Amino acid sequence: MDILFAALLLVLAGGLAPLALHRWLSAAKVAHVSLVAAGCLTGLYGVYAAWGQSTPVLFSCPWLHSLTWSLSLDSLATAFLPPIFLLAPVIALYSYDYLDAVEHAWRTAVNHFFFSLLVAAMVLVTLADNMAAFALAWELMSLSSYALVLYDYEREETQRAAHLYLLFTQTGALLVFAAFGLLAQSTGSLAFAQIQLAPQAAKTAAFFLALIGFGSKAGVFPLHIWLPHAHPAAPSHVSALMSGVMIKMGVYGILRLYFLLNDFNPLFARTVLVLGMVSGVLGVVYALSKREIKRLLAYSSIENIGVIFIGCGLGMVGLSSGNRIMAAFGFAGGLLHVLNHALFKSLLFMGAGAILHTVGARKMDQLGGLMKTMPVTGRTFLAGSVAISGLPPFNGFVSEFLIYYAAFQGLGLQGPDFLLSMAAIIALALIGGLAAGCFTKVVGIVFLGEPRREHAHAATDPGPTMGAAMTLLAVACLGIGLWPEPFIRFAFAGLRDLAPLAAVSADVLGAVPHNLAVIARVFVGLLLALTALRRLLYRGKPVSQNTTWGCGFTQATSRIQYTGASYSLSIVDFHRPFIKTTTKFAALVRIFPGATQYSRKVEDLAEIGLHRLLVRPVLKIADKLRWIQHGHIQLYIGYIVFTIAALLLVV
Repeated sequence: MDILFAALLLVLAGGLAPLALHRWLSAAKVAHVSLVAAGCLTGLYGVYAAWGQSTPVLFSCPWLHSLTWSLSLDSLATAFLPPIFLLAPVIALYSYDYLDAVEHAWRTAVNHFFFSLLVAAMVLVTLADNMAAFALAWELMSLSSYALVLYDYEREETQRAAHLYLLFTQTGALLVFAAFGLLAQSTGSLAFAQIQLAPQAAKTAAFFLALIGFGSKAGVFPLHIWLPHAHPAAPSHVSALMSGVMIKMGVYGILRLYFLLNDFNPLFARTVLVLGMVSGVLGVVYALSKREIKRLLAYSSIENIGVIFIGCGLGMVGLSSGNRIMAAFGFAGGLLHVLNHALFKSLLFMGAGAILHTVGARKMDQLGGLMKTMPVTGRTFLAGSVAISGLPPFNGFVSEFLIYYAAFQGLGLQGPDFLLSMAAIIALALIGGLAAGCFTKVVGIVFLGEPRREHAHAATDPGPTMGAAMTLLAVACLGIGLWPEPFIRFAFAGLRDLAPLAAVSADVLGAVPHNLAVIARVFVGLLLALTALRRLLYRGKPVSQNTTWGCGFTQATSRIQYTGASYSLSIVDFHRPFIKTTTKFAALVRIFPGATQYSRKVEDLAEIGLHRLLVRPVLKIADKLRWIQHGHIQLYIGYIVFTIAALLLVV
């Protein structure tokens, strides 16, 4: 644990140093990247050192006289810490060239500070071993991420997105803390170890309160509506950290509470599994309909949270039905997808950031042909697209295969669990197909064809640190796909200290890791062999080049290329019962028509409903309470005194 404390101090120093060095922007950025990298490498070593220990590492000290600051490092925590420690230094490296505006030196230093604070807070969330420590770390994580979203605070769009995120994160925290309060009242203790002693009714109520609270942080459907607003507003390296790592803290919270309750209720399992299937399918359908690249990636995060929930839900079904092999593969697949999604989603947000940084265009239909002018960004983005689609030989295929394996194990069950296992297989197949369609759309519209706007002609790859960060993540995605054995065993080792799964031997893996590795290497070998054969057959043969047939147009322009909306039109329309589509089209009524217009808008039904039922009423009430903020410090002190007196009377 001492090593992890040293790691946290180094990471926090990486946030404080830029504040002191903000007048020298380059020095501030070097200090930030160096100290964050040193802290994260130290943290990885600490996790590795604790990995071989047979019992969890514990730390406890008094806090505020009446509370205890308690931390624990068990196998579940060690499964969630590596994504934090691996991604944070790579994203910090990316930010070196991304935040290069000298006129915003102080703003960049503040961003680095909250970046380090967010990394430290996420580590503390995974280590917390009682309700007080968890609540403090959770609030620190929420507020630091809110400050990161507000980087471009002068833009009204950014302010609205940040306030929406704050509303959802604080509402979710309120529900989580309500669940903790219910359990603490039932057991008389704030310690996690006492939670299993709570009565059945308290456990059920606490689980569903926490599921809503943690689900809003994870972005599960329909509690996801902050995601498509926060990510386009935040800087791209912040989006990479939040989507790649932070939203997984919601998954961690659900799993941690589920195992602490020690109540393997089938209702819990079926609820999580259904939420996963709905989130996965609708997340990718909405992603297909989006025209802005970062908004599309935000909805894709909802899809992958759905995949993780499917894995965890299958694991819970396995525990409730007594099928330990199904449970082990389901949970291990979910844990491995946490790591894999952190890698390829961070890579994709970095690629989107490189495009925005260089070209300045948000909408995909304003881009095109960038593979020629931005080859590093294009090729690494293509690698991330293949990985997120769950295709070999990249890492997404490995974790999704484990989840498939768990679902097929469930076909031996009876009744609702059999039907849900079958539905999970169908949902995973549908999600994979739709994800492939979604990212062929992105790659085709953004990187292939011809530039659709003048500014896309002059695009070039970004600075070297941005290119290096994207390349590192692309290589990691391929490396896990080609050598999956240690990573699969890492995911299964994350279940070691969880009581119902501790007895499951790693031998249940059998030849699965080896066979996955063979499949990936054979796939790469065939690809290389076919490429070499093609070059051999075309050697010495003349290859002519000419313009593409323009269907009768003699002066074809880039405007006649497919748009993103036209590419995905039929797929989105197929799911129309679950989305709201509005089309405006001025019909042609003359022989020689003039200019015409066509517009198509796809709206999120969950966003419409929650805006009407939650967001607008809360904002309306908050607006009516503005009179409290009058600027008189004496009255503010009076508020505090009155609140303390009221609480003392209640207690």
